[in-house]
Amino acid sequence: MSSKRFSKPRATSAAGLVAGLLVTAMVAAGPAPAPTVEILTATGGLPAHIAGRFQEPIGFGMTPAGEYVVLDRRAHTVYAVDRARRDLRQVIRIGFEEGKLLGPAVLALGPDDIVAVADGPHGAERIQYFGLDGTFLGGFHLGRVRTPGMAVGPFRVNGIDSMAFTGRSFLVSRPALGALFTEYELSGTIRRHVGTLRATGQESDPEVHQALNGGLPLVDPTGGFYFVFHSGRPMFRKYTADGQLAFERHIEGPELDRFINALPTEWPSPRARSERRPVVEPLIRAAAVDPAGRLWISLGEPYTYVYDPAGEKVRTIQFRAAGLVAPTSLFFAADGRLLVTPGCYEFRTSPE
Repeated sequence: MSSKRFSKPRATSAAGLVAGLLVTAMVAAGPAPAPTVEILTATGGLPAHIAGRFQEPIGFGMTPAGEYVVLDRRAHTVYAVDRARRDLRQVIRIGFEEGKLLGPAVLALGPDDIVAVADGPHGAERIQYFGLDGTFLGGFHLGRVRTPGMAVGPFRVNGIDSMAFTGRSFLVSRPALGALFTEYELSGTIRRHVGTLRATGQESDPEVHQALNGGLPLVDPTGGFYFVFHSGRPMFRKYTADGQLAFERHIEGPELDRFINALPTEWPSPRARSERRPVVEPLIRAAAVDPAGRLWISLGEPYTYVYDPAGEKVRTIQFRAAGLVAPTSLFFAADGRLLVTPGCYEFRTSPE
């Protein structure tokens, strides 16, 4: 007769039993539910007869007095609309000379109704600031730095496209200077450089390395700054008011997965590129910080992620007006309303 050998039962620990029960429960419950996507529907904005006059609005803000300000890239013009949304007037007109605009890239509003605009006439990057009546208050040219090309659809994104205004200084993404962003005095004097460049694996190719370190510097109204990387591995950093790194977070979500998987890891060599600059397509279109210090990041796809002041993602949002809106700029009014281009729409941001 053949004998059967029996193994001695193993003792089961309490921790092992709990883990087994958890696994069983997870299997029984099925896959985790997909994160909820909130739909925010436009509650207002500029009326069609005014918004329809803009050729390519890329900046849309509101002064403390309630007047709207619009930057029209294709018209090279800044407009103001009265609080009643009836009257439209030109504030800053097209021109390459001081006090006018050519190739405008970004609009920023400061205290006392100061309007700041970055433009680049004939490739010479500059920042100018004005009163709401169009009075030229000051400005300066940035030193020439060879900036790697970025593209968002048909649009180019370079250093001056990433300008923020604190009211006392300007923050500009210029990784060629060796930092994530540079703070300029109103006179154009460099006050400081903030943030070390991240590792990209492309350090031997300075142009690609710099392009992957470009991004959006943002002022946190509750204190400090954010920096959102435009391209490469999606992430952002929070800095204290004195320029120290507070934390770093990766930007993740199912809406980004296929784009992250498709990120290039190799680029043509500088010799193969000849005189052409590398063009990097950003995954982030726009970002802003709300009055409570929450960071809003709009992706290339029509989704926006919201992060709390600790850097945790708390909402995934889509904006709807005539259809889904993929924001190209975000601006928070003092009362918390969110102003968005294209379309010059307004949204209430608190959950219903």
